[in-house]
Amino acid sequence: MLDRTAALNGGVLSGPRTPYGPPGAVERLAAALPGRLRDALPAEICLGSPWPVRVDVLLDEGTTEADVETWVPAVSAHGDALDLAVRGGRVVGMRGRAGDRVNHGRLDPQERQGWRHVGQDRPGRLTRPLVREHGRLVETTWDAAMERVVARSRELLAGPGGWGRIGFHTGGRLFLEECYTLAVIGWAGIGTPHLDGDTRLSAAAAAAALMESFGTDGPPGSYGDVDHCDALALWGCGQSGGSGQGVQHVLWERVLDRRLGPGPPALIVVGPEGTPAAREADVHLAVRRGTNVALMNGLLHELIANGWYDEAYVANHTAGFEELCLTVDAYPAKRAAEICGVPVSLIEQAAEILGAAERLVSVVAGGFHLAWQATAATCQVGNVHLLRGMLGHPGAGILHAGGPSSARGALETGAAGGLPGLRNWANPRHVRELAALWNVDLPRRGPATHAMRIFRYAEEGSIGLLWISAADPVRSLPGAGRILRREDLFVVVQDLFLTETARLADVVLPAAGWGEKAGTVTGGDRTVHICDRAVEPPGEARPDLDIFLDYARRMDFRDRDGAPLVGWYDARSAFEAWQACSKGRPCDYTGITYERLRRGGGVQWPCTPSSSHGTERLYAGGRFNTGPDVCQTYGHDLVTGAEHGAEPHQGARPGARQNRAAGHHDRAFLPAADHEPSQEAEAPLDGASLNGGHLNGGSPNGTHLNGAHLDVLNGSADGAVDGVMDGALVVTGWDPVARQPLLAPALVRVVPRAAETGGDYSVASPLDLTASHPA
Repeated sequence: MLDRTAALNGGVLSGPRTPYGPPGAVERLAAALPGRLRDALPAEICLGSPWPVRVDVLLDEGTTEADVETWVPAVSAHGDALDLAVRGGRVVGMRGRAGDRVNHGRLDPQERQGWRHVGQDRPGRLTRPLVREHGRLVETTWDAAMERVVARSRELLAGPGGWGRIGFHTGGRLFLEECYTLAVIGWAGIGTPHLDGDTRLSAAAAAAALMESFGTDGPPGSYGDVDHCDALALWGCGQSGGSGQGVQHVLWERVLDRRLGPGPPALIVVGPEGTPAAREADVHLAVRRGTNVALMNGLLHELIANGWYDEAYVANHTAGFEELCLTVDAYPAKRAAEICGVPVSLIEQAAEILGAAERLVSVVAGGFHLAWQATAATCQVGNVHLLRGMLGHPGAGILHAGGPSSARGALETGAAGGLPGLRNWANPRHVRELAALWNVDLPRRGPATHAMRIFRYAEEGSIGLLWISAADPVRSLPGAGRILRREDLFVVVQDLFLTETARLADVVLPAAGWGEKAGTVTGGDRTVHICDRAVEPPGEARPDLDIFLDYARRMDFRDRDGAPLVGWYDARSAFEAWQACSKGRPCDYTGITYERLRRGGGVQWPCTPSSSHGTERLYAGGRFNTGPDVCQTYGHDLVTGAEHGAEPHQGARPGARQNRAAGHHDRAFLPAADHEPSQEAEAPLDGASLNGGHLNGGSPNGTHLNGAHLDVLNGSADGAVDGVMDGALVVTGWDPVARQPLLAPALVRVVPRAAETGGDYSVASPLDLTASHPA
């Protein structure tokens, strides 16, 4: 019998289940009201979530809550609000924050080890800057280390096209304030578009799909929608827990508690067999890898063919319905089932649940985000919600899982492949807004460079300085190690530990971690939390913000009037600078302050000073950000990735943009996409070194090269990435729209070349082979 009383996360049991049912009709109506109207309702109407509070406490052995001297507000890597327990100048544990809207006191059991390094001078923790001397990293002073970085920066900037010689790669430990400061340094100080990071590996497809459908990035839904829904769909859910392919642990607990309570929602799960989510599902679709678009087209076909869509909503609030109908007409349930390798009855059952739902919540995870046709498949989830009119009201929304909670901050502030404030690089007015805000001349050099191309430029020698903050690409990007070893590439690494990437650096800067610095984090449903400093960082380690501010000061970046370009000096003033940048944009933070976050917990953007609660759900009333003056992108061809200009963007939306003075608004897109079979292409393993020419090991899921050293990042074709991850040979490509590498290990077939070619090996690499196509 299925044990539904505890959720598994890496083998660690969570706390006891707290089953609950949906709010009543009056509470649901109240939840749909704007904050100011909600405040005026009678006290007897329950305005909070019905999900019971359960406060999880994790403390050092022998420590009790009574021993704790101070509780300091913080947030976990997955966006759960918590308080750090401080005793004797040390962090000795944490507890979930009972009143927070995201987790209601719960913690991911994996956080049990999360505080162990905070403020501690533990083995491997960096406490002093390092510089490379005669091939070895040796300790030095901050002045000496920073002067090396500044000297190399100035040398590169002094040459032709110097702005393009410097690149930045960021990771998940940075706060929003640090991301924004780095974005200003990069875009306005140096003038480089080479800013991206680990968000490209986990969150890019989700962001791209939101922009294609709704005009700008930003998850439309709220975690509170789980309370109200009568149907849940988990798309691409590999497992529960905080893995890249799963649903965050606390969100999964919320789903389980709803399922155990009265009036449980129906549950559809798309993902592999044997996971907790698959066992819990009412309908489980274990589709073949690479067939997500075919599945979604089949479901959309069923919704349209059976009339299970909101005709009025589609007619008044969307564009592209006819084109979508033409595309999905070729995917009746039977054909979709054949492509996906699942029974046709399961597709029909899933479509019936989607079509009958009055309140539908979707959670899209790594099985869609990191898979073949990632953006196209994720857009089709949006299409389901648009057809059903399931956006902007309680129990109807889309959430995206995967990646660190800090990824949202990087995406919004311009540190991860876009302009700050969810602006559009192709819109001259948006560029002028930033130029005026920063008081600089800001040239339009095209879109930001995505992470894989940044490493390509470093490999080719056009990038001469690569600054890596809070990331370890040697472990996450096949072939990065070989590139970072180039003698003509100056590598700066800013991190807590001497990572594999740091070992290859020319300068290593010791950074402070969460709990050792102050800042804010924006989570998966746009909830902003504050994380205060609980203890001092060990040794000479500094907050990332302080390091960036020091660099800006030493480089003497100035605006047009000769004033310092970066005029802020700490986390609070950096946040205020970001507020000014976000003003009037879809991600408006102007009503969120440090005092408000400390006093009342997490607040969702957009939030203006006149708003008392922030905005729980986006696109209420079918109002979208697709207008050409607002949107973050003019759209792309989902198959080729070709960008649309402003005119094609308008032409693709007949009747979508009306006179706003007459009370009209902009429509959402219904982007259609055909299923594209994954490609089997022979690609040479340039740079492969096999043990004596032999392939060691193997499995029915693909050939493993145990002991083989492959250090191949780029082949001759754009977007080919070859390497080894966890001993498994992988060949990955880029999503054409999101430019996100498909880094999940692929099933491959390694074959010897003909003798006349020298006996080298090549790999037949469909990105999504299935068990029915053994390697």
